[in-house]
Amino acid sequence: MAMMTRPFRLCAAYLAAAFACLTAHSAAFAQSFEEAQFDAAIPTLTEVIGHQPGERITSPEETVQYLKALAAAAPDRVRMVEYATSWQGRKLHYLVLTAPENMARLGEIQADMANIAAGRASNGSALPVTWLAYSVHGNEIASTDAAIMMAYHLIAATDDPRVQQIMSDTIVVLDPVQNPDGRARFVSHFRNALGMMPIGDRQAAEHDETWPSGRVNHYMFDLNRDWFTLSQPETRGKVAALQEWNPVVVADIHEMGGDQTYFFAPAADPVNPNITPEQLSLYEVIGRNNARHFDRIGEPYFTREIFDLFYPGYGDTWNAHQGAVGMTYEQGSARGLVWDRSDGTVLPYAATVRNHFVASLSTAEAVALNADRFLADYANYRRANANGATGSGSYVIDLSSRRWNAEGLGRRLAAQGIEVVRRDGPVTACGRSYPQGYIAIPQAQPAGKLVRSLLDKDTELPREFIVEQEKRRSQDLAHELYDVTAWAVGAMSGVEVDLCNRAVGGQRLTGAEPIAPVGNASGAYAVAVPWNDSGQARLVTLALREGIDARASDEAFTKDGRTFPRGTVLFPTAMNTPEQMARLRELADQVGAETVGIADSWVEDGPNLGSSSFVRLTLPKVAIAWDEGVSQLSAGSMRYVLEQRLGLPVVPIRTNRFGRADLSDYDVVLVPDGSPRSAMGSGGVRNLRSFVERGGILVAVGNSLGAFASGDDPLLSIQREAALGLSASDDKEEAGSLTKATEITNEEEYREAIASQEALPDTLPGALLNTVADKESFLSAGYDEGAVVLATGSLVYTPLDRAVGSNVMRFAAPGVLIESGYVWDENRRQLAFKPYMMAQGTGRGLTIGFAHDPSTRAYLDGLDLLIANAVLIAPSRVR
Repeated sequence: MAMMTRPFRLCAAYLAAAFACLTAHSAAFAQSFEEAQFDAAIPTLTEVIGHQPGERITSPEETVQYLKALAAAAPDRVRMVEYATSWQGRKLHYLVLTAPENMARLGEIQADMANIAAGRASNGSALPVTWLAYSVHGNEIASTDAAIMMAYHLIAATDDPRVQQIMSDTIVVLDPVQNPDGRARFVSHFRNALGMMPIGDRQAAEHDETWPSGRVNHYMFDLNRDWFTLSQPETRGKVAALQEWNPVVVADIHEMGGDQTYFFAPAADPVNPNITPEQLSLYEVIGRNNARHFDRIGEPYFTREIFDLFYPGYGDTWNAHQGAVGMTYEQGSARGLVWDRSDGTVLPYAATVRNHFVASLSTAEAVALNADRFLADYANYRRANANGATGSGSYVIDLSSRRWNAEGLGRRLAAQGIEVVRRDGPVTACGRSYPQGYIAIPQAQPAGKLVRSLLDKDTELPREFIVEQEKRRSQDLAHELYDVTAWAVGAMSGVEVDLCNRAVGGQRLTGAEPIAPVGNASGAYAVAVPWNDSGQARLVTLALREGIDARASDEAFTKDGRTFPRGTVLFPTAMNTPEQMARLRELADQVGAETVGIADSWVEDGPNLGSSSFVRLTLPKVAIAWDEGVSQLSAGSMRYVLEQRLGLPVVPIRTNRFGRADLSDYDVVLVPDGSPRSAMGSGGVRNLRSFVERGGILVAVGNSLGAFASGDDPLLSIQREAALGLSASDDKEEAGSLTKATEITNEEEYREAIASQEALPDTLPGALLNTVADKESFLSAGYDEGAVVLATGSLVYTPLDRAVGSNVMRFAAPGVLIESGYVWDENRRQLAFKPYMMAQGTGRGLTIGFAHDPSTRAYLDGLDLLIANAVLIAPSRVR
């Protein structure tokens, strides 16, 4: 068999021409950053695509084309598997790589890994699986090219002893492009901006992405925060694929700012308490091996900083909660083919590809060198949990309240490999009655620690970490929390979760089962849709889309002994054709909604259909501010919730068009979180005011409220608050004048003296907080008992004067404010009684404000009715 040597080295000098200084290579071109003998029968990237690794940014389509060529060339060592389809129709694949003798018995290895993952004894067939995942953020570009190189090196290198051991003693799975839509967006942007040569200047167009950036997927989600939410098809496919392989190590490979070096494990504090000491010791095993190879190539790195292991919604921590060693790797990014660092050095793209490749290879090597230990520790973790190490009781979710959300939560948990059972009611468990049945999640199961982390009301931060953060804050230093401190999935879905101290039985629930409808959607007089969960809102939206006549009540009413809550929607038989009522039944079955047949119009209490408390609903036409000036994450999540969860189409309008846009055709305009005033211009803000005055509904979120809360006659008569004890509107002394002399006698007085008198409240990392409803407002329908919301950042607004508007949902009193998570004491005191959702009329229309985004990451499905009240119901009610 013909062999060839292809050495590769990086240049240190700046790129004088497009790629002239990237490499010094043999005539055949280098295809790996490690020197070895390579099998000439294995096609190279140069041969298939036309460029060598690190020379260009390989597109998703080119990546798939090349990996298919590798799989075709070495079917005895490579298997390519399609596991998902993105929103834009791109296929996602992973590559399985192992020695021929292992590939021949791959099914047997998978089956035994499934035994181990289930907490059962191995039959001796298993091999540890190392899962390497790349480019979950589409503009973190080098990792995909490193995955290409990793695949080539493992298949083609014939004399590398590391490769031989990796392929012989383990299974390696490469997930090369986790976010193909985002990567395609970045590659298109970069290639369109590129001139005669790559430019390292960070202000150059090639480094300045247009909105939305390639980081996010089609719906502008950060896919690395979707792991337990499973809202996106890319995530759902990936989580299902991981359960087929049960890896012992998962490395999620990222990029960070171009002035940084390289980060790998061990992670920073805090560490989630559900991660075991045995896992933490294996993080160090891998980290030390990575360090050895980075030292060998002379590449600087850092560990134990910035990136922690607390929030379980990341690729590292979610997999760690399944028993794997889950890690985040971060490379300073060139965000193109070259980056001028602030220290005067130059970072070529090829260097970033090289570093990710070295990290990938050394991680796989660490597993191979310690194969028995990784496999045994994973088996012990899963078996201990199955035998009750995390507890012997069950989490029980009542199906009597927000049934559809409870059913959906049960399916999301089951889709993550969690054992979930379901019982139809009425039934009693642990001394409590569940009239409609329950969903139960046993603690004693292999994924028991993930169960605890997701379903416990709180996951406590380590005490010593809190002490350190409070100390930092007392010294005016930033805290070191990287993400939210609360993610109790029951509270986020608006359902009640009880912890029963014994096991509770039922029928096993899978993630794929449709939600069954309740009721038969037929009645001689009308069909009622109680306004109590996300499924009900979806049914009403879909029915309105098909022209089925509906009436919504803003007061509760009692019929045949049953009380129907505020917001209940009636579909009168006399106002719809038999075909429309039959279609309503079909839609109810598809959604899994609850419907109640109404035989006649008489009610025992509350308004009749002819009352002004009922309003005829029509399908609103909804626009959303889109582009610069609004957060891509907020815009994407709001559009996703409306379109994909509630079924309501949304028209995106670019922010710079609002000054000349004809808004007369729209009923609702959404302005996501952001700073839209500069992008819209004064003309755009005036146009939106005119839209409201003519009867439109404006819904603004987060920081965007500021664009409509200023001026002599604001659409929202609120003000943003400074930190407690300070004032954002203090009069300043005239420049250059003298001021009153003061005496500073201690450290506390000094800190007070240097504090900015316009300082905002300290940033809240993210906690779940309780709210209280104004029951007189139709916008709070479905939330008589309040709602749990997520609050982040430093936004605190003054309440609306009741003479001008309603504080539809306000934060609860200080003593009962916190539902879950950690909140600085002054934030807790300042947020209490302040508005979360507010509404103020202007002319014939209404402005609705959310102080914090109710659609964040799509995991607050318990707030879907609030969004539906604002967008679906408000236009008809205002008319």
